[in-house]
Amino acid sequence: VNIERNGVLLDTEALKQSSVHFTAQMQRIEQEIYELAGETFNIASPKQVGEVLFDKLRIIEKAKKTKTGQYVTSEEVLESLRHKHPVVEKILEHRGLKKLLGTYIDALPQLINPRTGRVHTSFNQTVTSTGRLSSSNPNLQNIPIRDENGKEIRKAFIPDEGCLFFSADYSQIELRIMAHLSEDKNMIDAFLSNHDIHAATAAKIYKIDLKDVDSDMRRKAKTANFGIIYGISVFGLAERMNVDRKEAKELIDGYFETYPSVKAYMEKSIQIAQEKGYVETIFHRKRFLPDINSRNAVVRGYAERNAINAPIQGSAADIIKVAMARIYQRFQTEGIQAKMILQVHDELNFSVPVNEKERVEEIVIE
Repeated sequence: VNIERNGVLLDTEALKQSSVHFTAQMQRIEQEIYELAGETFNIASPKQVGEVLFDKLRIIEKAKKTKTGQYVTSEEVLESLRHKHPVVEKILEHRGLKKLLGTYIDALPQLINPRTGRVHTSFNQTVTSTGRLSSSNPNLQNIPIRDENGKEIRKAFIPDEGCLFFSADYSQIELRIMAHLSEDKNMIDAFLSNHDIHAATAAKIYKIDLKDVDSDMRRKAKTANFGIIYGISVFGLAERMNVDRKEAKELIDGYFETYPSVKAYMEKSIQIAQEKGYVETIFHRKRFLPDINSRNAVVRGYAERNAINAPIQGSAADIIKVAMARIYQRFQTEGIQAKMILQVHDELNFSVPVNEKERVEEIVIE
């Protein structure tokens, strides 16, 4: 409630400049798409996109269709086809820019409260099954924070006058929770040594020195770290990494050889769910899984994946909420004027008076 009330100040001029920049970028990408496709078409039309990709360019033999016979061109489908033809990546890029423009860059200035001069999102406690907070009206949690376009939008979020913007996040919180829950020695050692966990995983899987890990090895290990602990299949990993199934299987086998206790934890989580009908977070919050013993393999498989990842994602959600409550209480107790203005999953953002910067850092890190 406090974060909702505080709201976020926006630099509307910066958003106007971003709008001009992103619109020009979209127009450039449109021309690239037309050149790659060999014709002009409506990029916003799923029907026309499907016809170009699957009828004209024939990027795959058997394309997925809807019940009405129209090609499926959802983001999930196109992501799996990204490596099939360069036009697919450009279409995804175009869609991403269009979404950022429509949802944030052009829309946010219209959502400024005339009384406060700020944008006030709503945080929902009970929408996600994992227990994470969700954001709506507007959703300020879906702005990509890692890529350059997302960073451009985040620049428009500004602190109060005389204040600094301060952000803090939990580094690799879900993998750290997996290390804690599984008690896997190799994973714990990697974190305690302050190694890059993805590079450390790659070094173990490929049986090489940490210094010899290249960017491609690290990328594959990163995909494995986040995919395997959530029950990704050999086929799914192969599709996500654009490798054959043999390499994907070798990667999964190497991962479990590296982190044997992780595999044991995953199997135990499923067993507990089958026996009790639920799994728990570190804070003993339950996630019930009524389909865990279903005779339908697809339905049961989904429940089994939830049995593995619910304690991890749920514990991460619990930890960030506890941290938010404790920070707020400390601010109140010490009479600190800094405000918590935004929570984006594992990241907290503050507007901090210059003279409180060091104390706020101490409290947040503590």
